[in-house]
Order: sequence, then structure tokens, then C-alpha cells
Amino acid sequence: MKNNYYQTKESVQEYIRLAKDVNGGMLIEKLHKVLPHKSKVLEIGSGPGTDWRILSESYQVTGSDNSGEFLKHLTADNPNGEFLNLDAVTLKTDQKFDGIYSNKVMHHLKDNELSESIHRQHAILNSNGIICHSFWEGEGSETFKGLFVNYHTKAALEQMFQSRFKILLLETYKEFEEGDSLLLIGMKR
Repeated sequence: MKNNYYQTKESVQEYIRLAKDVNGGMLIEKLHKVLPHKSKVLEIGSGPGTDWRILSESYQVTGSDNSGEFLKHLTADNPNGEFLNLDAVTLKTDQKFDGIYSNKVMHHLKDNELSESIHRQHAILNSNGIICHSFWEGEGSETFKGLFVNYHTKAALEQMFQSRFKILLLETYKEFEEGDSLLLIGMKR
């Protein structure tokens, strides 16, 4: 998953500009229905910190990213926040969480990496822990700005997650175009 795009100050600033009007507020509202306020949540791929700030209004959030540049940005903008340098696949942390959230991060993983990440998420979640992840809807994969992008269908996501998580919600939604995105919310089995 390591790529230079999110590793340079210039590309991080470009991404922050491009994503300034995008946030997961609607996704987080759906998370609120199944994960109690004050729960301990890990955000995978906090990036510019937009969703981290929204999550922090309701939850005890630990942010994470695999980019040193994003981590510098996050800690500078949120000096009281907790941020970990984590790879979305290996999730090397001893901490346990009530919930794990990501917004358009897991699509950078190949299917075998996503399977490994699902296994690690299951391991670091408390009993009845909740996951909430968004993906781009579709089939196949491509490289965009040097980044791997893996598209998913409802059926493929269900198959990947269902052995470790009870699927509570799996639906399409619109980020830019009708039905371009998928939201998956599940509970640890």
C-alpha cells in the first residue's frame, strides 16, 4: 500500500485542497445508530483530519495514517489528538477499540491485503465491536496518481467480511455520482 503520493508535503497539500469540501458526516451519522457515544474508535487513514474532527465530537478517537506528512499535519492541527503511524493492512497496535472507521481508505488495498486487514481489525476490536468503512463501488482496479484503487461490489464485500463480522448495513450512496460508493457497517462475531 505504500506509495509516494501521500508521502510528500506537496501531494499532501494538494490532497487537502482537493478534499476540502468532502467529509463523512453522513457515514458517521449512520455509525451513531449502532455505536454508542464516548466509545473508543480507531480511524484508519485520517488524512487531512476532517472526519477525525467530526468523530471526535462524539467518540474517543485515535486517528492514524501511514503518511508521515499527514501525521505532521494532523498533530499540528489537532495538538490534543492521539495519532498513530499505522499501515491499514497490519494495524500494529496493542490498543483495543469499540469501533473502527475509515472513509475511502480500504480501496487502496488489494483483496489479499483487505482480507489481512479484516483479520487484524477483528483482533483489535472489543467484543461486539463495530466497523464502518466506505468503498468505491464497481469492479476491477486501476492506478490513479500512482495509487492503487480497488473497486468493490456489495456481493464481494459481503463475502470478504461475513465470516468475521455480522453485516448490519451494506448500501450504495452518492459521493460524486449516484451509486458510486458503498458503506459497510458490521459487528464483530
